[in-house]
Amino acid sequence: MADSPHTVDDVMTTTVVAVAPDARFKEVVATLERWKVTAVPVLEGEGRVVGVVSEADLLSTEEARDRRPGMIDRLPPLDEDAGARAVTAGSLMTAPAPAVTVRSGASLPHAARVMARHGVKRLPVVDDAGVIQGIVSRADLLKVFLRTDADIAAEVRKEVVDPLFPLSAPDIRVEVADGVVTLSGTVHDGRLVPTAARLAYAVEGVVGVSCELIGPAHIHPHGDER
Repeated sequence: MADSPHTVDDVMTTTVVAVAPDARFKEVVATLERWKVTAVPVLEGEGRVVGVVSEADLLSTEEARDRRPGMIDRLPPLDEDAGARAVTAGSLMTAPAPAVTVRSGASLPHAARVMARHGVKRLPVVDDAGVIQGIVSRADLLKVFLRTDADIAAEVRKEVVDPLFPLSAPDIRVEVADGVVTLSGTVHDGRLVPTAARLAYAVEGVVGVSCELIGPAHIHPHGDER
């Protein structure tokens, strides 16, 4: 394959800002502010991810504290106000068991699906033992769309056109404009045209494919073309 990112390992940030489960509320806030991030993983032991604390978790706690009841009978029940009294990362973190993570080596589409499913913007990347390897964000996943059209065209030709159509390759045009690939020309085996379109769309950075490849003209037994 061409030199382009294909897994979370290729686009993740390996310098991880994290906190321990016993980190106090203000320590978590200071960490987010210092590193200009919106969430941090919570690690225990040798770096095993047990959860994530986000700005939303901290703000929901402050919102509960800001109810400002005027009378004692307006106070919420103790169990309802548990979040407001949480003062450590271990108490504040979202979904403490299991933590929402993605495995090292996972594909970018898989990471995107996990983010969408859980409504998060960042995912800790872990190894098979659950130990932190890095952090991948939505912005990281979008990096593949910053590839130049020339880079995409070169990969489509090398990884799709040349292997599928070794005889027709010189006659096939590969054009890319703003990430949209256009394949045109005549190929010897028309049955492979749908496969070519599918593989071209799978090349990272591609946002659309227009496949104008055509197979050889069908020859009627009596010699007339149809």
